[in-house]
Amino acid sequence: MTKPMIKTHSKAPMSAIEALQTRSSSPRLTEPGPSPQSLTYICKSALRAADHGMIRPWRFLIIEGDSREKLGELFLKASLTKTPNLKPQQKEIIKTKALRAPTIIIAIANPQEHPKVPIIEQEYSAAAAVQNMSLAAFALGIGSVWRTGAFAYDAIVHEGLGLNKDEKIIGFLYIGTRSSAAKPFVELDTADYFKAW
Repeated sequence: MTKPMIKTHSKAPMSAIEALQTRSSSPRLTEPGPSPQSLTYICKSALRAADHGMIRPWRFLIIEGDSREKLGELFLKASLTKTPNLKPQQKEIIKTKALRAPTIIIAIANPQEHPKVPIIEQEYSAAAAVQNMSLAAFALGIGSVWRTGAFAYDAIVHEGLGLNKDEKIIGFLYIGTRSSAAKPFVELDTADYFKAW
């Protein structure tokens, strides 16, 4: 099967079905980031995630420009509490993790007390919001990659980003221009994963 061509930022977005069936992550990203209009489309897509009880159990931080440097310093601060004797080169590597894309959206599960919606369902909803943003970016011809890693679970990072004790980072969605070719598209057989019961 031939992989559909990824459209650029300036062309019309691909159909929802095409995006759903061909989406891929873009681990290598560069400038430019999404335009303000594209970023708005991406953010609005998050707000349509499946949400039992319509309680909106999520919030998001957009990291761009100089804020990426601040995020890198926060990553370094968290790392130094665990490994105080990092070498200068190691410190630089840690700080540049926040510079891997021109735009980063930090997705935060912000659970609410609810008699019918357990916390885990609310966290799933926040994860669905990240997937929606990833799909929206792809449909617009914009690269993205969803990362977690140790910093997503680090108390110092949580404190520095202003999370409360009940909140969790679901992921860092890195967004920008794909800087390398996508991996070959592999068509999966639904019969391998779906069975009649």
